[in-house]
Amino acid sequence: MSLRSILLPLLLGCAVTATVPVQAASTPLASNRLARAAPSSIPATPATVQPGQVQPVAPGTLAAPRLPRLTLTPPIEEVQKVEYLSNGHIEVAGAVLTLALSDQGRARALAGYVARRVLAAREGLDEVDVSVYDRASYGGFGGPLPLLTASVPRDRLDDFLAWTAGKGPYERAWVSTRPGALPTRQPDRVRELTVNFLGSLADRAADTVHHTTAKVLGGVQGGLLYHGSSREALGALTFDDAPHPIYEPLLLDLLRRADIHATFFVIGRNARAYPYFVKDMTLQGHEVGNHTYHHVRLPPLPMADAVQELSQANEVIGSITGKPVRYFRPPGGDYTPATLRAAEGLGLTTVFWTDDPGDFQNPGVNVLIERYGRTLRRGGIVLLHDNAPEMLQVLPMFLKIADERKIDLGTVGMLVGQPEADRPDEGVTPHLSNGQPGTPVRAASLRLSRPTPAPVPVEVTFP
Repeated sequence: MSLRSILLPLLLGCAVTATVPVQAASTPLASNRLARAAPSSIPATPATVQPGQVQPVAPGTLAAPRLPRLTLTPPIEEVQKVEYLSNGHIEVAGAVLTLALSDQGRARALAGYVARRVLAAREGLDEVDVSVYDRASYGGFGGPLPLLTASVPRDRLDDFLAWTAGKGPYERAWVSTRPGALPTRQPDRVRELTVNFLGSLADRAADTVHHTTAKVLGGVQGGLLYHGSSREALGALTFDDAPHPIYEPLLLDLLRRADIHATFFVIGRNARAYPYFVKDMTLQGHEVGNHTYHHVRLPPLPMADAVQELSQANEVIGSITGKPVRYFRPPGGDYTPATLRAAEGLGLTTVFWTDDPGDFQNPGVNVLIERYGRTLRRGGIVLLHDNAPEMLQVLPMFLKIADERKIDLGTVGMLVGQPEADRPDEGVTPHLSNGQPGTPVRAASLRLSRPTPAPVPVEVTFP
């Protein structure tokens, strides 16, 4: 007799709660810090704010430390801000530019000029990421897509400047074919906190049996993965919401130095605007999963729209990596029987988590380390976010704790015994923003640590 056949009748005869947290409810982390927000606690987006301008916020979230900003002298009218951040080894800046849609023809030249100015203004920068937006529709990251984006390592500046002048290819740039287009859906504003199954009493009872079975047996059960086998000294390292400028190069650099592979659950619209970062993930041997196209809760959507969210993200990711997408994580951890059928119909395994230290809540490095150390286990799935500043600070310590406990962290595929069959080597041929094959490139080499110099405004004259 199977475990499912024993548990289902028992659970149908008792009350079943709608929320099934992955972490034990007896821990302070699960019962207090990870309580879901009541609708009244989620501030409404002002009507005058573009979709995505206000980034997702969860209850208990503290303000993130403001990233240091670089001052250009003389200033450039189109530059809204230039921020920079270090992972202790390399330093990356992000420049946000806006211009009138009628001036879109200036976007390339302006991007080249700003990239050169930023790299000249701060000697310690290893890279600048440039995003050019339409001024009229700019809504921050998550709003309408940029007109142009580019990743410019210092040693590729000349190649980028040649491209901006129309004199050569550059594979680390993207140009929108739909300038100023509004997003078709507004991103959700609460991060993943708990795993929440939504359905009838019978559906919830069956899901609890499913969850209990998966907890006992481990691995993929009926298209779902709650965690791997506790008999193996393995764990999965996952990052949600990727990719983001500034953060992605820093995170990938840390993982490369540690020789750790992870699974990135990618938002389709982010991947569309920053395809070269997704290509970087693949080049390094990381796994790329589906996190919907717009980062929206699927249960409230009509079935056709939910399928579209998944299939559109699959299409974008597959076109960049050249590989089928195998894993999906529902935003917010919200799912229903229909959600699972939609994912399975597209060949996706739905992946949850066991260890969420709440890096996006900015609780402080010591709190994150304590939370992570308390819940890290064999077969566990660690949930982090690629754009959390404190994540960059604690990730080396997280990896050290796993190593001390003799738990090997890797991709979801590695956890379930299905690693990528054709892990790319360093000779993979990238594709340019126009879809044409580019020159084969090698994965970025490790850079030596260097002290971070103080910002010094430097005047650069446009030729």
